Amino acid sequence: MNTNADAILLVEDNPDDAELTKLALARHGLDGRVTHVSDGMQALDYLYRREAFSNRTGGNPVLILLDLKMPLLDGIGVLREIKGSDQLSNIPVVVLTSSTEPSDLQRAYDAGTNAYIAKPTEFAQFLSAMKHVCEFWININQPAPQAATVTPRHSGFADLN
Repeated sequence: MNTNADAILLVEDNPDDAELTKLALARHGLDGRVTHVSDGMQALDYLYRREAFSNRTGGNPVLILLDLKMPLLDGIGVLREIKGSDQLSNIPVVVLTSSTEPSDLQRAYDAGTNAYIAKPTEFAQFLSAMKHVCEFWININQPAPQAATVTPRHSGFADLN
């Protein structure tokens, strides 16, 4: 198991969904290893160590759980930025969303998602889905070596602040 202090970056604007996801992750021993941000711009600030995260220590997360429908910058925009960055492109990104729209799936895969999970509506099914996500992406998957340093980068999305 990877032992990064902040192994998972959760990008979710809905506070209830964020709490549910953190609870499910905690049930699998990952409490204390999740950093939650509530929009796409905060996610990029976190990853590029900008703004409130300029003094962030530690490496990149080993997994990003990304919602699609968010204010300021949606999940597709975040995904395109991550997968277009030499410094971040190897971080696995799992889209975790309520949408089952074929167009959302296609856009997410076109933008480079590693997996797409439609949030189950039943809590037991959600727990099971998170168990499988954790088992594979945290315990089984062998991540790519991380770049030595992620330098702050100003993307084309800075104008949205």
